[in-house]
Amino acid sequence: MPSNEPAARWKEAAAPAAASQIDAVALDLPSWFASLLARRGVESTAEAEAFLRPELDQLHPPAGLENLERAVDRLVAARDGGETVVVVGDYDVDGVTATAMLLAVFRACGITTEPVLPHRLRDGYGFQPAHVDRALALGGKLVVTADCGSRSVETAKDALERGLDVIVTDHHLPGEPHDPRVVHVNPLQTEDTYPFPHLSGAGLAFKLATALAERCGRPVPPELLLRVTCLGTIADMVPLRGENRVIARLGLEALAETRSVGLLALMDVARVGRPVRAVDVGFRLGPRLNAAGRMDSADAALELLMERDPARAGELAARLDAWNSERRGAERRVVEEANQKLEELAGLPPIITLWSEGWHRGVVGIAAGRIARRYHRPALLLAVEEGTATGSGRSIPGVHLHDFLSAWEERLERFGGHAQAIGLTARVEDLGDLAGEWERVAAESWDPDLLVRTYEYDASLDPAEVNLELIGQLARLEPFGVGNRDPLLHVGPLSPATPPRFFGKDHIGLAMRGDDGAGLDLVGWGWRDRAEVFGGRCEALGHLERDGYTGRPVLRLVAARPVE
Repeated sequence: MPSNEPAARWKEAAAPAAASQIDAVALDLPSWFASLLARRGVESTAEAEAFLRPELDQLHPPAGLENLERAVDRLVAARDGGETVVVVGDYDVDGVTATAMLLAVFRACGITTEPVLPHRLRDGYGFQPAHVDRALALGGKLVVTADCGSRSVETAKDALERGLDVIVTDHHLPGEPHDPRVVHVNPLQTEDTYPFPHLSGAGLAFKLATALAERCGRPVPPELLLRVTCLGTIADMVPLRGENRVIARLGLEALAETRSVGLLALMDVARVGRPVRAVDVGFRLGPRLNAAGRMDSADAALELLMERDPARAGELAARLDAWNSERRGAERRVVEEANQKLEELAGLPPIITLWSEGWHRGVVGIAAGRIARRYHRPALLLAVEEGTATGSGRSIPGVHLHDFLSAWEERLERFGGHAQAIGLTARVEDLGDLAGEWERVAAESWDPDLLVRTYEYDASLDPAEVNLELIGQLARLEPFGVGNRDPLLHVGPLSPATPPRFFGKDHIGLAMRGDDGAGLDLVGWGWRDRAEVFGGRCEALGHLERDGYTGRPVLRLVAARPVE
């Protein structure tokens, strides 16, 4: 445990008022599931039924998105006029899957289409002037962005002046308005009344693709698009509620049945079996697709998704797997060096800002997420190259990082993102002053309780209540992710039934017994140095899962503490 890691509080999550309107027993669930569902935005038994059984008819019509029909009109005109359309995407999973989807559907509709993906190290994020040059060199007459462009106002204006029309599809927070000639599709625009504003970039591409295919008389079976859309939706960590829940759930089901040679090769190298779960996307498939853009060029990830030759798909998947291993090593180095810097401080600042010339720009965002989780502070990590620092920030619950940092946007060379994740570029000579100002303003304006880690658990159970039936009931809430977390359970008091079992590098397995006499298995990944807490009576917080070897329920540890 790091010396600077703040002490944590435990408390049972409050039961929302809507819980009284949900008859969980009628849904064949324990009564305490009513509060669990209400905390996930469900407000009635009818809504609970829809939440538990996602269906295609729960998706809103694409036409409800502001400017989407204008976008379809312009694409049909491009088809009829024999124009080349250039899709400018992003280098992460969301951007690559959105790009792949638009390429496939545009071409199926008879539109000549070429992709352009930015190179993280050469271009940085977003729609850039270099992409206008490349679009013109490809003979493009129309640019369609995927998962980027909302803040690229000057680049879009330059494209217009050079004879390119522009359609922006993006889900990042907009800045100043685009030129009216730009067709801007983003549900976060103030004038947009679309009922679900939290779609991913792939989700928006899905909307545009389905609307265009329908208009062109070439409708695509939804599962063919959803199996790709779910990758971007889950990996980009948008809230898995509403439409995103439908996309994720049905997309994962379609992914398990896919015949796409690219997806099959990716699943094979990542050792993903069936059924496919959100955790497989988050920790196996997504990182490998992301690794291409982090360590080299995202073109290989896009090629894999579009590939039809099994041999070539296998080569590409192996390349992504190798890049992912390289990424893990670079990330580990950044995290270790960041931890060392923080351990040398007398106390933790409310917002962590660190930078280094030795860090790899492609991994600082993931590393920032690890630092933010470990110290329960928003964290900004930047890689320095030739006097310029480029990096990413990750936040914690309750801190809207984009809103907080936007007050300094004019002093940053580039800036954008979401509430919980941002990207930025700054001059190295400015970083010291900026970091000091961020710390001072955060200390003055944030509630100190935000910086105290709080575990809010969904239910407190006796060991006898933790069984395979409960695992099946909890599985009905999947897929888990942002806005629909894997339920956190409190169990205890517990006493050791046998000595701890150590395995792997630093993992621990435990056989415990409750005061009710029922046994419960615990597993702690990376918990070897915390084994002493299980020497006597204790209580634990964790997520319930089925052990892959014994088939018995096991609580995957999140926290544990002695019971007096």
